[in-house]
Amino acid sequence: VQLQASGGGLAQPGGSLRLSCAGSGFSFETYYFGWFRQVPGKEREGVSCISSRDSNTNYGDSVKGRFTISRDNVKNTVYLQMNGLKVEDTAIYYCAARSSFVGRCRAPIIGDDYPYWGQGTQVTVSS
Repeated sequence: VQLQASGGGLAQPGGSLRLSCAGSGFSFETYYFGWFRQVPGKEREGVSCISSRDSNTNYGDSVKGRFTISRDNVKNTVYLQMNGLKVEDTAIYYCAARSSFVGRCRAPIIGDDYPYWGQGTQVTVSS
């Protein structure tokens, strides 16, 4: 299982970014995915997850109404559309995956549920 996150960068408060997580080496459509973020010195935070079949989604309270997770099973890619960015969204963002045969997207979004992780992508929100 390989996950490649991209799309991070610098955005102004109120701006938007879209993160992508491309998967390879596994049956993408049978996995569910999560996005997490971490600021150095702070605990990892579950941002969002999406299920494999019905595209059921969950969001952390801090991003509800601003972020949208989606998936494209043809492109083997999961997206995180981030709108209304705030300075406190600044973090390294990680995508993670787990087979739907052994779990599902659920709230709260817990990192220990996911065995497979991509490298992080830095998101910085600053004026």
